[in-house]
Amino acid sequence: MRASNGEYYGAGDPFGVEGDFITAPEISQMFGELIGMWLTDLYLRQNSPGNCHYVELGPGRGTLAADALRAMSKFEFAPPVHFVETSEALRAQQLQNVPLATFHERVESLPTDGPLLVVANEFFDALPIRQLILTHAGWRERVVVRDRGTKFAAMPGSYPMDGSVPAAFQNSPVGSIFESSPDAAAIMYELSNRIATQGGAILVIDYGYTQPGLGSTLQAVKAHDYADPFLDPGTCDLTAHVNFFELANLARMRNLVVAGPTTQGVFLSALGIGQRALALAEASPDRREDIFTARDRLIKTGEMGTLFKVLAAHAPDWPAPEGFGGPLA
Repeated sequence: MRASNGEYYGAGDPFGVEGDFITAPEISQMFGELIGMWLTDLYLRQNSPGNCHYVELGPGRGTLAADALRAMSKFEFAPPVHFVETSEALRAQQLQNVPLATFHERVESLPTDGPLLVVANEFFDALPIRQLILTHAGWRERVVVRDRGTKFAAMPGSYPMDGSVPAAFQNSPVGSIFESSPDAAAIMYELSNRIATQGGAILVIDYGYTQPGLGSTLQAVKAHDYADPFLDPGTCDLTAHVNFFELANLARMRNLVVAGPTTQGVFLSALGIGQRALALAEASPDRREDIFTARDRLIKTGEMGTLFKVLAAHAPDWPAPEGFGGPLA
């Protein structure tokens, strides 16, 4: 999965109507603007520390950052921008939207001289996963093999992996799959450690689940439709659902205060997406229908509103963030 997505994102721009999928920032400027306001609110209530850094993980085209930074600048908040991005093709796109961005290959090279305000929108879902499957001989790791030389396929490996499965799932039915993402865990732990030491917060927005469970969530998307994840690796986007339960626990291990997870619909509504949509529609009456359609796509059940979850974690001496007052829908 790591090799396939490295090839895929390195090849060019997969976003938008002409690409393979559309992310929330590309649907409407309201998404990035509200995140910018969310960050600004934390910054102001923390008495405006002068050395904050804006950090975005996998920033796509840089659209979210551009919209967020524009909203932040209205309150004279213009922090240095740091993008964690490995694709040279996407870096070129990002520089067009955020010309002063500094790039990082890994989170370990992020600055250490001040609080970090980290945004991870549809980032963790693209990190490689590990799957363990229960066979009649016990738990085994699913490995990738050639299938008659024409495509790839998954099959159980030969080494026992029973010790890597939580006790609650040990006696599951044969064929059960337990999924994890070591890369996601390592990145979340590193960022949580940084925030605990330096101050700041992390905001994670992605599709995923809030309680541990079984089953494969691996999927591939190409041309806005589902594809076979084992066919033509490097030509489609491979993703898996994010384990928000684990991300929250990793943040708590570093003594961060966790808010959520809640749903994207609850979060954006609490931040005022309805009011922002009305303001945009009044300013551009000819775009009124498009603005409300975009709002609905971001917050409605059956669209992104319930599928996408939102989690925040912040340093203990930072204020509680807005947007998490409602129940998990």
